[in-house]
Amino acid sequence: MKNKFVQSIEAVAASSNLDIDQVALALKEAVSKAFIKFLDGGDDALIRVDIDLKAGEIGLFQQKKVVEDVQDDFLEISLADAQKINPSFKVDDIYETSYSIDDFNKGAVKTMANVFKQKLSDLQKAALYEQYKDKIGEMITGIVESTDDHGTTLKVGASSYLFLNNKSTIGDETFEVGKPLKVYVVSVESTTKGAQISISRSHEGFLRRLMEEEIHEIYDGTVIIKAIAREAGERSKVAVISLDPNVDPTGACIGPNGSRIQKVVAQLGNGSQTEKIDIIGYNENPGLFIIEALRPAQVIGVAMDEAEHKATAVVNNGGLSVAIGKKGVNVRLAVKLTNWHIDIKEMDEALKLGLKIQTAEELNAIQKEKERVKAQEDYLASIEPTVKDEIPSDFIAPTTEEAPIEEVVDEALVEAEQIEEVAHEVEVSPVIESKETTVSVEPQVAATSVISEPNVHVKTTKTLDELEAELENEKQRGKQSFSRKKYRKPDLKADEKSDTPLPQTAAAPRMDIYTDEELAQLEAEENKDDINSDYDDYDDLYDEELVDKYVK
Repeated sequence: MKNKFVQSIEAVAASSNLDIDQVALALKEAVSKAFIKFLDGGDDALIRVDIDLKAGEIGLFQQKKVVEDVQDDFLEISLADAQKINPSFKVDDIYETSYSIDDFNKGAVKTMANVFKQKLSDLQKAALYEQYKDKIGEMITGIVESTDDHGTTLKVGASSYLFLNNKSTIGDETFEVGKPLKVYVVSVESTTKGAQISISRSHEGFLRRLMEEEIHEIYDGTVIIKAIAREAGERSKVAVISLDPNVDPTGACIGPNGSRIQKVVAQLGNGSQTEKIDIIGYNENPGLFIIEALRPAQVIGVAMDEAEHKATAVVNNGGLSVAIGKKGVNVRLAVKLTNWHIDIKEMDEALKLGLKIQTAEELNAIQKEKERVKAQEDYLASIEPTVKDEIPSDFIAPTTEEAPIEEVVDEALVEAEQIEEVAHEVEVSPVIESKETTVSVEPQVAATSVISEPNVHVKTTKTLDELEAELENEKQRGKQSFSRKKYRKPDLKADEKSDTPLPQTAAAPRMDIYTDEELAQLEAEENKDDINSDYDDYDDLYDEELVDKYVK
């Protein structure tokens, strides 16, 4: 069973919100100082203090060093005197004399109590700093412990006490002892005197946290509070923006019939004057932002001086008092909110000064144009071609000789072949480099040809034997066409009279396709006298056997 001593230690630890080991350490330091005072031999006294929580005992011992020759009998004892008590003592051993707290005089007891209380306070402040250092910028709730002309003391948790200065309250609000009160943690500092925790209800952060509690669009991040300007108890301006185009930021904050913002206002003190809150739509265009920040005043336009970071807002004649506000609060808050120096002029004065202002419509048009340009730039950036993968280091591109030969269709060559089939007036002289390499075809067009194309090149994969076979087939088809078709000799005289020069083509190198005997036979056939006659007169003599004989 625990004795009263241990029970007392545990009770102190619970009430101070400290660990029992911390309380025991504080008690040890307090008893040590009281013991030294009790011995009344100076602060350099040698002592030992033991606190046994299991046994519930405190041990006090004055220590002296064993020496041959004593110089200070408060700190030393002779070897002979020590051995009288215990023969085992040697030089430089420590001789201890036991005491009890009951031996303390009144002065020592008072010292022990004061030191213990101070140590507990220091431990509480250190614990308080650790408790609140991560709560800067947050709102906490405490119970009003007491209030006076200087401020209000709040009890937070089991044993933490915070002080709210009257300068940090909202207007002339009052507090009732025992009632809960919300405060905003402005700062937490660790000083030689312990943790210094500053709390407030007039800070802009207090209003921000209240709005986060009451407006779920702000809590979930759909609506963002960009800036707050506040004069507690008078008026506040809150600039908001929505990350969702389907959510109106000002409407979300105000709520149906102002229900949401009224819940916030209801928590801003119980003083004689109700604090007003203006919800402002944030705009990146400073001119439009200033126009909104000066509401409820109706601003006609603004003249911006970006170099000086100043703006002149122009209102209708008679609207100056509304723009400035009671005691200048409206324009002061607009300056804080926008971080621009704002001057306000009525229309007549602005005209006299010759101010060049931009209306809200003009500023909106400029803003829309900027948004359009930005959207276009973003779109163009999104459709830029992606970077291709790098070519592997071991990749070897094929050379020209290794590249496969592709057959190329040339429209000019196709047209030349069609003319060849009709008039046989095109002389084709192929120059074959190899059996499967490039073939150069140069058509030589006669006087009656309708085209003249120089040096038409075509690639083919046909062999020499195949080309010779095709040319032989063309020869046979030419003979048959020549024997069956009506042929009229061209009117050379008409061509000689023509002023238009005949198209000239460069002579192409030839390959012997026909033998000398075949060429002589063809020439003889072309020089016969009856070849210029009209074949209509000999239709009755025209049969296959004669044609074959004549051609051969």
